[in-house]
Amino acid sequence: MTSRFLTLADVTEVLNISSTQAYSLVRSGELPAIQVGGRGQWRVEAAELENYIQRKYEETRAKVAAGEFEE
Repeated sequence: MTSRFLTLADVTEVLNISSTQAYSLVRSGELPAIQVGGRGQWRVEAAELENYIQRKYEETRAKVAAGEFEE
């Protein structure tokens, strides 16, 4: 069974980013997440991560089409 929720460590692995970057995405609201447990650990729903990735693809396509792509 695939887990519905991912840890920030899972997110860093999927996106190949640092833990600081993942935390920043969550804190800014760009990547929706919830806090659970007594320690308030962050969890990201797998579907929300997929939505985030899809949004980034769309943003990239729009930038390429507008000639704004930065290397």
